[in-house]
Amino acid sequence: MDRENVSATLDVAAPAATVFAVLADPTAHPAIDGTGWVRAAVDRAPLREIGQVFRMDMYHPDHPNGTYQVANQVHVLDPPRAIGWLTGQEKAGGRLEFGGWWWRYDLVPLGPHGTGGTGGTAVTLTYDWSAVPPSVREYLRFPPFGPDHLVSSLRHLDGILRGR
Repeated sequence: MDRENVSATLDVAAPAATVFAVLADPTAHPAIDGTGWVRAAVDRAPLREIGQVFRMDMYHPDHPNGTYQVANQVHVLDPPRAIGWLTGQEKAGGRLEFGGWWWRYDLVPLGPHGTGGTGGTAVTLTYDWSAVPPSVREYLRFPPFGPDHLVSSLRHLDGILRGR
């Protein structure tokens, strides 16, 4: 583990284009999440462009309200190689405010079949909190989940892909 990010990699038996399609579908995110915090996609449209915002209903027992909503903004979109988003909240007037952390999936085709063939894909999930300001670090611990979270999320993704 690096001081400002964590990553995990898992080889899955699906082509990169298929993996990317699942990751670009916000409705799949609750099933992928390894913590159980992600509950439902509020915005259900597939992720198609940099700057696109998609909201997710969340639950965390330590959150003051228990349930809450995050607003994610796509900041990496390179089909079928990479997808990532910043996580924050929507404030009054629709203004987005981000906390300084982001999620990113990098996909590397395995074998001779390339990104559209039937070969597998190495999927790397990264969580980075390097831009979190000191004021936020005073009340939130980073990373906010245990070391198995990323591996668990990748295993959930693999399970979804096996079911296709």
